[in-house]
Amino acid sequence: MAHERPSFPGMSDNDKTLGRRGLLRTAVAGAALLPVAAAVPAAAADEQPQRGTGTGSGTETAFTWLGNSGWRIEGNGHTVLFDPYLTRFPTHGFDAATPLTVATDVVDRHIGEPELVLVSHGHWDHVNDVPYIAKSRGVRVVGTATTCHLLQAMGVAPAQLVVVKGGEVLDFGGYTVRVVASLHSRNAKHRYWAPGTLTAPPAAPPGTIGELVEGDTLAFQVQFGDGPSTLLTGASDFVEHTYAGLRPDVAMIAVESTARTTHRYVPRLLQALDHPRTVVPVHWDDFETPLTDPAVQDPGMDLDGLLDQVRRLAPRTRLIRPEHLATLHLRA
Repeated sequence: MAHERPSFPGMSDNDKTLGRRGLLRTAVAGAALLPVAAAVPAAAADEQPQRGTGTGSGTETAFTWLGNSGWRIEGNGHTVLFDPYLTRFPTHGFDAATPLTVATDVVDRHIGEPELVLVSHGHWDHVNDVPYIAKSRGVRVVGTATTCHLLQAMGVAPAQLVVVKGGEVLDFGGYTVRVVASLHSRNAKHRYWAPGTLTAPPAAPPGTIGELVEGDTLAFQVQFGDGPSTLLTGASDFVEHTYAGLRPDVAMIAVESTARTTHRYVPRLLQALDHPRTVVPVHWDDFETPLTDPAVQDPGMDLDGLLDQVRRLAPRTRLIRPEHLATLHLRA
């Protein structure tokens, strides 16, 4: 079925859509211009990248949106993946019995040469493709104990798994990763899909999406050299005291559902993060449209609400709405 690109009524000049078919640039009050190289390496862009988050110099970091909350992040000679779910198979309304499958050709085409994978939590739309990436590339994976138990059951070697809880600041040589304890979002009944934690690998490898349980949720703040510090989130809730003091240059903020069951999610989040210079909404597209097609907004996600609240509460913050496989080139 063909999908039309979603429209966003009332988008101001401070907002910008990142298309896959060209370079779009918009001047923003209090921020520098941001070029976008659509689905091409930075070196192939028609224009030289300018500073994306401020007026200082620093290591350029490239962020390629893999849909949902996923990113391929490149900087300082390193590549890191966050929540890389590229297969995007149909689940028929999140049917828990949906079999897991991996489109290895799609994954191989878009992940580059990663040396590390960061996983926010264990649900399929965050971890489904991670076992294949870890086994085929021999890379390490950072996640909760539950995430690591699931991955071990799916054939990832224990030596590749790095269990974290939140509070760790990990130095990987050329870039750092701060692990932040966070929370999963809630639905209209104040519940969330596939809860649960594991204290050991399951006896059999998970075979359906319902067997990939949440197992606590993390956020990560990454920085390549002296590039922009960037907060990566995989769900639309958070712990205020663990976010306080992070002060990221860029915040990839998961969009809440239209039910808005988390009290004052966006105002509290902006306050806790000290009003980031740049906000990129994520986890608002549907889970199934191929990455080669324009992103289609999930009607249950309140993208317009997040954009409106950020405009009103943080008028100096630049908003960037990403597009599938579009790349942001940012400096601190």
